[in-house]
Amino acid sequence: MNLLKALFGTKTERELKRLHPLVARINEIEAGYQSLSDEALRAKTEEFRGRLAAGATLDDLLCEAFAAVKNACRRLCGTTREVCGHALTWEMVPFDVQLLGGIVLHQGKIAEMQTGEGKTLVATLPLYLNALPGANVHLVTVNDYLARRDSQWMGAVFEFLGLTVGCIQNDMSPAERRAQYACDITYGTNSEFGFDYLRDNGMAVDPDQLVQRGYH
Repeated sequence: MNLLKALFGTKTERELKRLHPLVARINEIEAGYQSLSDEALRAKTEEFRGRLAAGATLDDLLCEAFAAVKNACRRLCGTTREVCGHALTWEMVPFDVQLLGGIVLHQGKIAEMQTGEGKTLVATLPLYLNALPGANVHLVTVNDYLARRDSQWMGAVFEFLGLTVGCIQNDMSPAERRAQYACDITYGTNSEFGFDYLRDNGMAVDPDQLVQRGYH
């Protein structure tokens, strides 16, 4: 067993090796995107949506969509954004390991990363890709503060690419929640998403009382 592992690597190592060509392709496309204007890069979102409507799959668009996110991050470097009352300067462009993490999450698997390896940024990649069809995409985190912080912080990327981002907080009214779920991407906690689901499916007696907008 140890000999086989030494020869062929662990299952995780083999899986990551299989994904490296996708990372190389993302970086190749992103290098080409660097010559585009901001408007042309932003227009990629509608281009991708048009191709999905014409029959393309999310997997078909993965490399181009991830490249668009990476390039948006590059263009944001040096800009300042207010996040939870503090001015933060953007200085993040996804590394290859973060691209790998994004691919793994899109594939419905678990990406285990250490503290400081940029999980918050990693999530922007599959979030953008999975928001392209127009269904609301949820980012689940552990508390209201992180949901608010990350939605405001990572919102810079989504807004640059023409998507809307919302955030569910504990003290929101049904009308406020509905507006946040109407966004392309919504940040929140497992309890808020879960209780909204239960209320929609167990307590609402009229469609106007629903706050979430369908599941897939």
